[in-house]
Amino acid sequence: MAEILPLKAWRYNEELGKNLEELTAPLFDVVSAKQRELLYQNPLNSIHLSVPQGEFPHQNAAKLVAKWKSEGIIVQDPLPGIYVYYQYFRLPGEHEERCRKGFIAQIKAYDWSEEVILRHENTIVSAVNDRIDLLKATEIQVSPTHGLYEDESHELEAHMDAAMASPLYELEDYQGVREVLAVIHDAAVISRFLELLKDKKVILADGHHRLEGAIEYRKQQKGNLPNAKWKGSDYHLMYLTNVHGNHLTILPTHRLFYGLDLSKKEFFEKLMEWFEVRNFGDAEELSTYSFQRKWSFGLVWEDEAFVIKFRPEKFDQVRPDLPEVLRNLDLVILHHILFEKILGLDEEAQRKSEQLAFERNFSRCIREVRGGKATFAIITRELEMDQIMEVCKSGQVMPQKSTYFYPKALGGLIFGSIKQEEFDYEYGAFFK
Repeated sequence: MAEILPLKAWRYNEELGKNLEELTAPLFDVVSAKQRELLYQNPLNSIHLSVPQGEFPHQNAAKLVAKWKSEGIIVQDPLPGIYVYYQYFRLPGEHEERCRKGFIAQIKAYDWSEEVILRHENTIVSAVNDRIDLLKATEIQVSPTHGLYEDESHELEAHMDAAMASPLYELEDYQGVREVLAVIHDAAVISRFLELLKDKKVILADGHHRLEGAIEYRKQQKGNLPNAKWKGSDYHLMYLTNVHGNHLTILPTHRLFYGLDLSKKEFFEKLMEWFEVRNFGDAEELSTYSFQRKWSFGLVWEDEAFVIKFRPEKFDQVRPDLPEVLRNLDLVILHHILFEKILGLDEEAQRKSEQLAFERNFSRCIREVRGGKATFAIITRELEMDQIMEVCKSGQVMPQKSTYFYPKALGGLIFGSIKQEEFDYEYGAFFK
């Protein structure tokens, strides 16, 4: 099953590490344009490696990595370790602090067909190609993807808690999340991590494009370094958390639609063929509305708000080719009926369309519609963890941007090199 390895991480030097808040960055696919502008002002911020700029961004990032290494801005840890990573956070309205516990390691970039790492979302080709080109140029990973494993025994938690007694870093990130990182170098303890994961499958929670880029890069490097027992190009940086007894929080991702050709009257006539439509009143109140009934959504149009509920008698017309576990999902109904049948965008067109946007921030959805930029917004509810697990184990995938696991892992805490001379080590010492 899943083969993981400890890693000799690159980290900001000791002096710079005292101010990591200024050097870390959100993941490339969640950072906003305004956040980027602010982060780019610091020439040492990790965003210059994760979302590089310029006419030749990937080459620029490669030059910068080499410069940072040669000047000692980032320094490689001499021994491989398992990096324990805890994220402490509160959701709006909560007083008690939650903690999501996990660890960062290298995992083999298994092809999807091997069914060791299970995905649940489709990817966008252009975004995957960008990640491949960046990985090829830099041979470094700035942020981990997020994977889930199942272990009801919680065996690893005691080792992680012990490591947290002496953290490497503690900081507050852009989300207001308290991030704490520690490291385990004890070979006997590391071997327990490797032993436990070797019998597990991993559910990919976040980072589909980065992992798919790593998978393709591994394929491209096949045949290189035939005498290497462990090849850096085979592995990928991942943050692993236990599904059981952990604070796994999934937030909804809403949909915005721009430049609708239909008139309001035509749109609502088509909509009411498939959905019950109820005037809701104040759009702001949709942020706290509990969509108890499945297949129900909020709709914001100009200064009006509605609750729309899919008509159950129409269910037999929804993707009969799909298994029930997928057909029943709110977002499958939404994408198939609203965006495909009503608006004429098939699955492939939806993935490429510039008219369809995904937005986690509820207030921004309202502003985009009221400001006349977006024609309408669809307010969704979050998926449940059980639903995601079912879909992954069925081998199916959901529409893009179906999940938003919160909080996001932070970029720039550690860097994982896959350059062979920096990756190479006698990892056999960690296997029993």
